Amino acid sequence: MTGFKNFILRGNLVDLAVAVIIGVAFGAVVTAFTAWLTSNLPGSDETFKGTQLGDFGFFMNALIAFVILAAVVYFFVVVPYTKAKERYFPSPEPGTPADIQLLQEIRDLLAAGSKAP
Repeated sequence: MTGFKNFILRGNLVDLAVAVIIGVAFGAVVTAFTAWLTSNLPGSDETFKGTQLGDFGFFMNALIAFVILAAVVYFFVVVPYTKAKERYFPSPEPGTPADIQLLQEIRDLLAAGSKAP
């Protein structure tokens, strides 16, 4: 179970899943916008069918669905994932890590030793 927890929380699996879900939903918005935009072009067959309002409604429906889906994904996936990640894998304390601090001490000692006669 610990290995699975590490797999889920350490990798970018959740980030990738969220990106795919949002990408597909945004693709639907772009498709609806394109259908609405092209139906209003002069000379298009759909302009004479009276479907401009229908295509605009389809676009608004896709846009509202995208916003709702983004809110659901954020509040039910991203926020709990971030809290769980901070709980199980806390971010390091601010400051210089021990290995960098040791290297800086070695650098300072070498610099002080090279200045001595």
